[in-house]
This record gives sequence, structure tokens and C-alpha cells, in this order.
Amino acid sequence: MLSTLAAMAGWGGESDGPDPDARAIERLLERRADAVRERDEGAFMATVDRAPGRYRAQQQRTFDNLAEVPLSSVQYRFIRKGGFPPVDGTGRRVTAQVEMRYRLAGYDTAPVVAPQRLTLAQRGHRWYVAAVQAPTRTAPGAAERGAAQLWDQGRVSVVRGERSLVLGVGQDRRYLQGVAATADSAVPSVHRAWRGPWAGRVVVLVPRSLADMAALLGGSASGYRGIAAVTTGEIGGSGTVPADRVIINPEAYDALGDLGRQVVMTHEVTHVATRAHTSASTPLWLSEGFADWVGYRDTKTFPRQVAPELTRAVEGGDLPSDLPRDADFGFAGDGNVLAQAYEQGWLACRMIAERWGERKLVAFYRAVGSAPEREAGVRDALRDELRVSEEEFVRRWRAYLTKQLAAPAVPRAAS
Repeated sequence: MLSTLAAMAGWGGESDGPDPDARAIERLLERRADAVRERDEGAFMATVDRAPGRYRAQQQRTFDNLAEVPLSSVQYRFIRKGGFPPVDGTGRRVTAQVEMRYRLAGYDTAPVVAPQRLTLAQRGHRWYVAAVQAPTRTAPGAAERGAAQLWDQGRVSVVRGERSLVLGVGQDRRYLQGVAATADSAVPSVHRAWRGPWAGRVVVLVPRSLADMAALLGGSASGYRGIAAVTTGEIGGSGTVPADRVIINPEAYDALGDLGRQVVMTHEVTHVATRAHTSASTPLWLSEGFADWVGYRDTKTFPRQVAPELTRAVEGGDLPSDLPRDADFGFAGDGNVLAQAYEQGWLACRMIAERWGERKLVAFYRAVGSAPEREAGVRDALRDELRVSEEEFVRRWRAYLTKQLAAPAVPRAAS
């Protein structure tokens, strides 16, 4: 934790040492973190405000919800200066912006960060946690910052697969075992396609509903309707984030057959495997197209099956003039545009794998991700890895779409 809360809060005036209240609050949060990690219910509840009300019961439920979660470390850290004014009333009350940092045993190589806004109350000479709130997410793409945690939504059930850890709320354990089996099958499929070092394991979260999935992502349900799963995580492989989380939308996932679920899971696990080589220079047509290519790689499917929206467009004479833009992949936008964007990206990666080889596709992906900026990154990787210009690549891609998706000619009957 911070060496002194007093310096941040402005407590203690010009004193040489930290304010006693600051030290007391730091010790309170240390005890709370230790209690969560060590599964010590009594110690945890001893950190909760004893004032009458529903909060203690809610905190008891939160502790119970965490019972199965395999936490290897828990910490609280202060993240913002100020915000500690005394208020009128009995005792003293202050607010603090903190980060709960935790790791799942055997899976997280760095802490997951869950920001919280704590209300702290002083009763006599002791401080207690009187309220906990998750701050509202304000930045697009900040999936795990300011979002709910799974245990905020109910008691967490945990299923361990051979290569996966599945955490669910409101789901039958047998259902979670099926999710784990699908994730376990996806990992070797990704290994065969990616051919690069990665953890080889995945954490999957299965909330109760679409609305709960959106809460985990810090967004609205309308933005994820029809989306079977989303992978969270920081791009760029900075080494400061843990293994990504695959978050399932049970409403859309349940509507899929066995093949669809396997493709979706393999797609999401591909994002986990490639995260360290995906950067701001990587366009979404490449990251999503590559994940779809891996997802469909081991299936016996054909372009007209996998890309129905784009097939209809091509057959109607509406051949795209260029590769899809990042904006075309927005979940809250036009569903037809979104579907075609994924299909176009998949066929671009499929074309590279067929014409230049799978190893070249992987090399191209890595080269783009390592580029300092996007425009030059794609251009230079096309030149260095595939020996084509951007214009030539797009021309070949458009011809490939026509060949793969145009309706086959119907032979004339003999006269």
C-alpha cells in the first residue's frame, strides 16, 4: 500500500509522521485483504461498519459469494488524492478511491485491478468500511476498470478444466463443466494455429444473464445483445495485466449448437493467445479476422456458410471496395455492417493462409502488432511478409471474395 495516506489526504498538517487515522485506515484495509485471501469470515466482518442497516448483511453475502474463488493474493491501494473531508454526524466519515488488486491462483501473472469507492466510518477509535461502490466506467474499452466483479452478482461456482478455470453465477455446475470442456478443446486448436508461446490456459466467466455480462464489462446490455462472448484484456502485452477473461453471454451462447460454441470459444481463446502481439497498430479486421480464421480452421465449413451476409451482398453486386474499418466492428451499430466486417476480416486472413501459407499469416500478424504506428505497420508488413502493396492486396482480396462467394453458374440444359 501507499507509504502514507496522510500525504494524499492532506491529513496531519505539517506533522513529520503519518496521521494516526491514516495509519489506522491502512491497517483496516490490510486486515480486510488478508481476511478475503485467508477465508477468515470473522476477520472480514470485523472490518465492516457495525451500524444498523442492510450493509452488514450485504457484506456477509459478498464474503460468501467468494467462498470458491481461488484467490492467491488480495491488496487494496489508494489511487486518488483528496476526497477525505469530515462530515457532520456521529463519529467521522471519509471517502477513498482505492483499487482492489487480486490474482486467481495458477492463472494470473499480474493482479486484476478493480477500482472501488469506499466510505469509511469512525466509531470510537476504530475505522470501518461503511459502503463500497464500483465507479462508473468513462473510457471506451476500459473493460475491467469501474466494472462489476462476478462475485458482486451472486455466489460464484468454480469448475476446473484441464486447461481452463470457469467461474459462474446462477449456472448449473454441469453447464459450467460443458463450458470448461469446450474451452479445454479450444486451447490445443489455438496452439496448432498460433505456433507461439502463451500461457495455454484460460479463465472463463459465465454470468447469469446478458445484463450481468454487460455489468462485468462496464457497458449496457443493448451493446452486447447477440454477442456470444467477449474477451477482456489490455492490448500490447505490457506485462502489467493478468490472463484475459473470456466473458460469456449465456443468452447468445445457449442459442448456438455445439459447432458454434466451439468456434466462438476458439475465437476468444485466440485473443488470449495473441494478446501480447496485438497492439494499437493492429486493425480489427486483422485481430478479429485472425481469431475467426483459427476458430473455423479445424471445421468442415465453406465461405458461403460462414459469411451469409457478405454472400448476399456480393451476389447483389455490392462488393466492398476496401477492408473494413474499426468502426464497422462496433457492437452497438448496424448488425449487418458488424456481421459483414467479421466476415470480410475472416476471408482476408483465410486468403493469406491459402496463398502465402499459415506461417506467413502468423508472421504478418506479429509484424503488424510490433509496428510503432498502424498505417505504416500494415503497409510495411504487407511488403515485407507478403511482398505486395496495399493496393494489390485489396485487389486480390476483392477478387477472392468474388470467387468464394458469388453464386455458382447454373449449367444450361442441352438443346
